[in-house]
Amino acid sequence: MTDVPYSEPALDRIERSAIIRDGIAVGVATGAYGISFGAISVAAGLTIVQTCALSLLVFTGASQFALVGVIASGGAPLSGALTGLLLGTRNTLYGLRLAPLLAWRGWRRAAAAQILIDESTAMSVNRETTEAARVGFLSTGLAVFALWNLATLGGAIAGEALGDPRTYGLDAAVGGAFLALLWPRLKDHRNQVCAVLGVVVALSLVPATPAGVPVLAAAIVALVIGTFTHSADPTEIPSRDDLPSGGERHS
Repeated sequence: MTDVPYSEPALDRIERSAIIRDGIAVGVATGAYGISFGAISVAAGLTIVQTCALSLLVFTGASQFALVGVIASGGAPLSGALTGLLLGTRNTLYGLRLAPLLAWRGWRRAAAAQILIDESTAMSVNRETTEAARVGFLSTGLAVFALWNLATLGGAIAGEALGDPRTYGLDAAVGGAFLALLWPRLKDHRNQVCAVLGVVVALSLVPATPAGVPVLAAAIVALVIGTFTHSADPTEIPSRDDLPSGGERHS
């Protein structure tokens, strides 16, 4: 056997187009729910400018909803901000996983952090190459970012005229899109158990906790299972760090 430098296969035009198309589709399904945030935020007492600034700068749906939820219930804005910060900690876990996979450095890594969300992570982790992971991350993250902010503006302007946004089925669309992204990872028995336990924990907390907390609790379930099983996910594509030292593959 000889050691040869590992070179990833180039991403062809058809595969690139398919990834971008899927990313935009996820962006449409997820970004549209920004209408709900815009309407709810204005109803909670925030101005249109404040509402749009939250989507532009914070850009993590659960944290944004948690903040306006606290304000709407009469709580202090600082309490709402701290709650939103707690819910946003899951993005740190995403960053730890994607940093070696995307292999960006410097300002590129800092810029990518702005669109590090559930959907862009899910569209990256199953890719076979760094280039494909980057295309999935950028196409999804940028699509969600653009459409979420446009929908936020539309919802804020329309305000209460929209009524309850859930009547349009947008909340179900978001969950359905994310489930479709994660479905390929449920072929492994451990992942199936993790998913069931996560659902049970999340549903049990829905009646007693603020919005977003059940999602964070379900993520902790996955973290605990991953920590104590000490086995690789067979549905996961190895990152460059998993290759033999020196970035070489044996053949």
